[in-house]
Amino acid sequence: MRILTTAASVLLCSLIFASVSMSQNKYIGTKMCSACHKQKKAGETYKVWEKSGHANAYKTLQTKEADKIAEEAGLKKPAAESPECLKCHVTGGGTAKNVDKSFTISEGVTCEACHGPASGYKTLHSKPENKEKAVASGLVLGDAKDPKPCVACHNEESPTYKKFTMAEMWKKIAHSLPAKEK
Repeated sequence: MRILTTAASVLLCSLIFASVSMSQNKYIGTKMCSACHKQKKAGETYKVWEKSGHANAYKTLQTKEADKIAEEAGLKKPAAESPECLKCHVTGGGTAKNVDKSFTISEGVTCEACHGPASGYKTLHSKPENKEKAVASGLVLGDAKDPKPCVACHNEESPTYKKFTMAEMWKKIAHSLPAKEK
């Protein structure tokens, strides 16, 4: 019984430590991600993001058209300053406090919007043997079949909403590591 109690205590402490360390992860920004993810061996995933609407999400808020939409929605501030707009056009919603000095809202919707604040897993996730550690440290793995993370923003609440189809939209952001050569 004592061994079981000790094992349960160790497991509980591990879970508490993992949740605390994940909650303290910081958003680090795309410059930190791009260092590795521009490379062919990393699937050039940064280039996929760079060409996506996500990369320009904040820029769209800096237009006269966006300000007009914000005004018509009854918002008191320009779109690029309105929490109602920033929550989907910027990683961390534009209000995240857990940000590193390398992070900037002008990057729009970044890798970390889908994969979680990266400070805890950035040095772990590049090696397959560290995958479990990276996940335990906050890495969120994407799932092409799960629209929940996407529809948090791609929904009828947006004044410019267009029907969201996961399979269609996934093709626009799909990125994976190239197969290992044998």
